[in-house]
Amino acid sequence: MKIIATALPDVLLIEPRVFGDARGWFCETWQRERYAEAGIDGDFVQDNQSFSERGTLRGLHIQNPYGQGKLVQAITGDVYDVAVDVRRGSKHFGRWAGAHLSGENKRQLWVPKGFLHAFLVLSDTALFGYKCTDLYHPETQFAVRWDDPDIGIQWPDAGELLLSDKDRDAPMLRDIPEPQLPEYV
Repeated sequence: MKIIATALPDVLLIEPRVFGDARGWFCETWQRERYAEAGIDGDFVQDNQSFSERGTLRGLHIQNPYGQGKLVQAITGDVYDVAVDVRRGSKHFGRWAGAHLSGENKRQLWVPKGFLHAFLVLSDTALFGYKCTDLYHPETQFAVRWDDPDIGIQWPDAGELLLSDKDRDAPMLRDIPEPQLPEYV
């Protein structure tokens, strides 16, 4: 596997080795020792999948407390995936990193605890997978506006956006009470 640096030092892009022949292909998407050597030493406790249509934007989401590190990938389709550092005291606070993940490139993105996460579906449909280091705690989850100008994410064009009410009505980062944000450790 190959580890590719992003604009944020804690967010990692992983390119697995793919072995193919006339029958198809095989790749390893998680192996504790190898990923730990790369700095992804999470104790994964929950796997999730979502299926979405073109233009679906899910995020920017986080839960605090009970922060989740997420190892994410597009199983089928093509998405633009984003992580935003919102750890109080981080020198990268409010900065973002993005990457194209697809069933074709088989890349994964490591989104550590303390980062907002979102993705935008660029293909007709996408099946998206998440490996999480903590359980889902809906009472601690919140969202930040996907188009917050202070963050300035440069989303690719996917046509008309499909957003949940929660994501459409989410506050700007500056409007989140500071104690609600995770602390940089």
